Amino acid sequence: MNHDSGKSTGKRETAGGRRTVRRTLYMATLVATRFNPTIKAFYQRLLAKGKLKKVAFTAAMRKLITILNTMVHTDQLWRESAIN
Repeated sequence: MNHDSGKSTGKRETAGGRRTVRRTLYMATLVATRFNPTIKAFYQRLLAKGKLKKVAFTAAMRKLITILNTMVHTDQLWRESAIN
C-alpha cells in the first residue's frame, strides 16, 4: 500500500492479503532466517549485497512461500539438498 498524493510519494507498506496468513508467514520466516540453512543463506546473501533488512526479509518470505507452494503442488516433503 502506498501513501502518495500528486507528486509527493510516501512510505510503502505491506497491508494486502489475509492478516492471519501474513502474520503466520512472518513468524515462520523469522524462525527460518535463523535456523533453516536454505532461507538463512538466502537472507544473509541479500544483506551482504546491501539490501535493507525489511526488504531482505520480505524476499525471504516470498522464497519460503514459493518453496511451500511447490511442495504442496508436487506432494513432497522438505528435502534440503533438492531445494538449494
